[in-house]
Amino acid sequence: MCGIVGLLIRRAEMRASLGQLAVPMLDCMGDRGPDSAGLAVFEDRVETTGLGFSLYCPGGEDDWDALLEQHRQLGGDEVSLDVNADNALLTSPLSPLAVAEWLEREWPGVDVLSAGSRIRLFKDEGHPRDIASRYDFESLVGTHLVGHTRMATESMVSPAHAHPFTAGEDFCLVHNGSLSNPNSVRRRLQRRGIAFQTDNDTEAGCRYLEWRMREGDSLEEAIEAAFGELDGFFTFLMATADKMVLVRDAFACKPAVVAETEDYVAVGSEFRALAHLPGVADAHVYEPSPQTIYSWSVVEAGSTQTTAVVS
Repeated sequence: MCGIVGLLIRRAEMRASLGQLAVPMLDCMGDRGPDSAGLAVFEDRVETTGLGFSLYCPGGEDDWDALLEQHRQLGGDEVSLDVNADNALLTSPLSPLAVAEWLEREWPGVDVLSAGSRIRLFKDEGHPRDIASRYDFESLVGTHLVGHTRMATESMVSPAHAHPFTAGEDFCLVHNGSLSNPNSVRRRLQRRGIAFQTDNDTEAGCRYLEWRMREGDSLEEAIEAAFGELDGFFTFLMATADKMVLVRDAFACKPAVVAETEDYVAVGSEFRALAHLPGVADAHVYEPSPQTIYSWSVVEAGSTQTTAVVS
């Protein structure tokens, strides 16, 4: 049993409150997943010539300055590092492969959690309430986020096995459920040269969807293909730089609820995760249908708008 949460802000002036609204959602779902937690936020970043890399180094707060200075020898003055306890966002003009190889060679204790132009990802062991406090989630600002609280059933408890999982750039996935064929999916992708970091079943689903998108599918098309490839029970909540997407398997045995207002779209495993949100008493609240794709896109047009696509 795990908990998932998601929040997409429709009203631009509310973006500054994204973290404040999301922390009670994550904390509430700690009852469903006390082992570890994580959150991916999509920020409005100043345009840079590079990508942002979310890094994790347990107990590494004293090492961040040295890492920054060393990486500037490769990337120049455009390199920056925004430190938040054991997490840091490295902005670098180097490619994701070059950054990963450099870290493996020079800083083997530092993990890359995500890469992209807008995503920043945090995940760690412990109760979600403690993790939210450790990384000051209340201060997060952005258009949308997805989060997860984990009760480990399929693999070990560690930051690497915590959700969200990421693959490629600006894509992440959180999962409540259990896939029954992750090993066959993993072997199929490994034959195509795709590397895995854990034995977690969710990573197999995440990398399958990202592979389909690299092959030319939209996320929604990739999900439609996944209905025929991924066996088991799942509620997937995903995010890209400009959308949040929710889908449940054909049996829909893993819970989910959605609340929509003019100001936001909120997703939780249970309604109590949404009960504190402003205006939720007048929201359109519903349970997502089985094997149905719900996609809310962020559109820049004065104030943020969204479009729901159900297929």
